[in-house]
Amino acid sequence: MSIQTRRERERAERERLIVTTARELAESEGWDAVTTRRLAAEIEYSQPVLYSHFKGKDAIMAAVVVEGFADMAAELRAARTAAPDPRQALAAVGAAYAAFAERRPALYDAMFTHAVDLPFATPEAPPALKAAFGELLEVVRPLAGDDDLPALAETFWSGLHGLMTLMRSGRLRREDHDKRLAILIGRFSG
Repeated sequence: MSIQTRRERERAERERLIVTTARELAESEGWDAVTTRRLAAEIEYSQPVLYSHFKGKDAIMAAVVVEGFADMAAELRAARTAAPDPRQALAAVGAAYAAFAERRPALYDAMFTHAVDLPFATPEAPPALKAAFGELLEVVRPLAGDDDLPALAETFWSGLHGLMTLMRSGRLRREDHDKRLAILIGRFSG
């Protein structure tokens, strides 16, 4: 292995460590706890090393968001492709989306409520963002009929996001979550 190859591998490993540590810290203590100073201490590198990888906390959060969308896309794809028919696929994707939001609240907030410097809904969007939305497109495609497919997928996504956000913030009763999710799925697949 050449010195250059080793350095590139070590750089990629440090970057991975920074992103993973930021994500874990956010999940355990919230995004306010994620600072470059705190990350440097957690990963045992100096702040200048962090800045050699990322411009600052916002860039680190953007990297976490991209990783989160890749994870979400994989989970939604697994749910969609395991279902035996389109209606069950829609229910499985809705349940997987809700489970993702519940299991990873800080990540979900970074992906959907915090301002991050990423292009959404544009051709320049990172592939992971496109992949996650692509799963929503694919799950509603068989049920779209004459509806505009992207608009239908966005509406389904908005419904899921709204339910999760309102429930997580205490504005909807948690005990009625399954009922609300079933109503949403039923209206889309009916």
